[in-house]
Amino acid sequence: MKVMVGGTFDPFHAGHRRLISRSFELAGSRGHVVIGLTTDRFALGKSHPVRSFHEREKRLTGFIEESGFSAAWSIEPLDDRFGSSIEDDFDALVVSEETLPTAMEINRLRRSKGKPKVDIHQISCVLAEDGHWISSTRIYRGEIDEHGHMMHPAG
Repeated sequence: MKVMVGGTFDPFHAGHRRLISRSFELAGSRGHVVIGLTTDRFALGKSHPVRSFHEREKRLTGFIEESGFSAAWSIEPLDDRFGSSIEDDFDALVVSEETLPTAMEINRLRRSKGKPKVDIHQISCVLAEDGHWISSTRIYRGEIDEHGHMMHPAG
């Protein structure tokens, strides 16, 4: 099975690990996972600073290699919300609750171009200790760490 997933992945956190892991699980040992990684230009739209594409790609590659997933994989630059998902042939898209609307829009656009719909697999977002979603923005603000643990001010 060919699976697509995308994101900025910075800071790389427990929710990202769940998203990537689920993508490889769905692909299976003979499958292929295509990871769209936002370009530096596209990431400028984030509400917080983002590391360079190269640094984020290195962190993502490290996680994949450490995890020992059996499916083939590739990382492609993502310069907009859709990347190659409108035109490419693939079977499934893995998204979070936050990005489900984009996945639904991808299927609408695919249908309008005569392409088959793809399966959408939504993971639930990982919750921090306080019961709210782990997000890169919350990590950047210093509210939580990448595992969802509350950050306590020194003093």
